[in-house]
Amino acid sequence: MEVKNNKTGLVLYGNLLSDIKTRIRQAQVKAILSANAEMIAMYWDVGRMICERQQDEGWGTGVIPRLAKDIQNELPELKGFSERNIKFMVQFYKEYKAGIAIGKQPVSQFENMKRFVSQIPWGHNILLMQRIKEPSVRFWYMEQTIQNGWSRDTLGLMIKSGAHKRQGKAVTNFKLTLPDPQSDLARQSLKDPYIFDFLTLTEPFNERELETELIKHLEKFLLELGTGFAFVGRQYRLAISDKDFYIDLLFYHLKLRCFIVIELKKGDFKPEYAGKMNFYCSAVDDLLKHPTDQPTIGLILCQTKDKILAEYALRDVHKPIGISEYELTRALPENLKSSLPSIEEIEAELGGTREVESGDE
Repeated sequence: MEVKNNKTGLVLYGNLLSDIKTRIRQAQVKAILSANAEMIAMYWDVGRMICERQQDEGWGTGVIPRLAKDIQNELPELKGFSERNIKFMVQFYKEYKAGIAIGKQPVSQFENMKRFVSQIPWGHNILLMQRIKEPSVRFWYMEQTIQNGWSRDTLGLMIKSGAHKRQGKAVTNFKLTLPDPQSDLARQSLKDPYIFDFLTLTEPFNERELETELIKHLEKFLLELGTGFAFVGRQYRLAISDKDFYIDLLFYHLKLRCFIVIELKKGDFKPEYAGKMNFYCSAVDDLLKHPTDQPTIGLILCQTKDKILAEYALRDVHKPIGISEYELTRALPENLKSSLPSIEEIEAELGGTREVESGDE
């Protein structure tokens, strides 16, 4: 049957083509996830076989370089079986053997983690094993990686900045101003503090300079804000009663389905900031908000805040507002300064990373 070359026929054909492309993409994603899960299962199994043989036969770590060499000689086309990567496989098995028998029935509280382990790439699993020892924290980063599509570099940055400690920590009045579950979703979308260590600002600086630098590094700024933030405008003009007012930064959150007004403040939080933000949120709700949008949310970013003062300032405010601090540099704990790696250790680690990137994933 021929497709009729009229408007209705073209629309129907376009819909068919769109449906087919969607189905193809779904199959491609499933194939990638399935292939990754199978590879992760294989790596876990290889680690298990080596570990069990070492225990049964009393073999030491010397068996690993021999295996790496023999596998390379007998299967030269196979990538991912360097000595370094095989060691990671053994570590992988040891890390999860209590509850994550990949491809088998889980036997402990790690059931959900088992599913996540098989969904994230091998390089992400290596990074998590190296950086995060607490299972619940590791699980949090796995979940965020899957939800947000973090690359390995992004995951590394999030771990470095302690994202799990900052998520959902802003002072807010969301429980009083937003319905469930919107209030919880909004709270989890904000952090405290925000880390702007990608900026080169030095004291003294003013709020406009901070704003300019954040827009100059918009990609990194959006990454720090989190998934869902879409940039709308800087110094966004609102015309009210023959007067002009300007919002520092205006965003739209794709998941929360609402506008987010951000005001940047130098120094300590002051209670009058909440009143000004309440005014901005009211104006955006009246002038910009679509009937299907959720209420506009305000976020005040200041260098420091007194938590009790911030809570009092928001108590009787009717618009949903959050208050967070921002830092231009991340302070290094004193107990870690003495354990910084040497130049030789950094070079060795970089060499190992290149090996994984070139063929171990």
